[in-house]
Amino acid sequence: MKISTKGRYGLTIMIELAKHYGEGPVPLRQIAEEKELSEAYLEQLVSPLRIAGLVKSVRGAYGGYLLALSPEKISAADVIKVLEGPIQPVEGIEEEESPQRELWIRIRDAVKNVLDTTSLQDLANHKDDTEYDGYMFYI
Repeated sequence: MKISTKGRYGLTIMIELAKHYGEGPVPLRQIAEEKELSEAYLEQLVSPLRIAGLVKSVRGAYGGYLLALSPEKISAADVIKVLEGPIQPVEGIEEEESPQRELWIRIRDAVKNVLDTTSLQDLANHKDDTEYDGYMFYI
């Protein structure tokens, strides 16, 4: 299963909105500049997220987007399903021979479980393990 830029950048938008939850609307321009992404592309992605009820838009000089629900209540699966469709490792699982079908179903269920149990809050709270911690070791 391969997640396209739609899913990846859609999650990026949602994670940034989760980081700013409760602070008011966040302009897409701000997210696009910080993440070095196309603002026009982000605009295309936010529309289905708004239609699905995951984000709200605020017009005006201080407008932008905000989460429609708290970050704990929105899962990564919610975002991926809106932008990518059903979560399936292969097409036509039902037509596969029994051993293969069982494998594809197990893979699908494992991926769904991870996406279902990972909230935007989890992703917003994540600290980058590669950040410099201030220690230097010499051998």
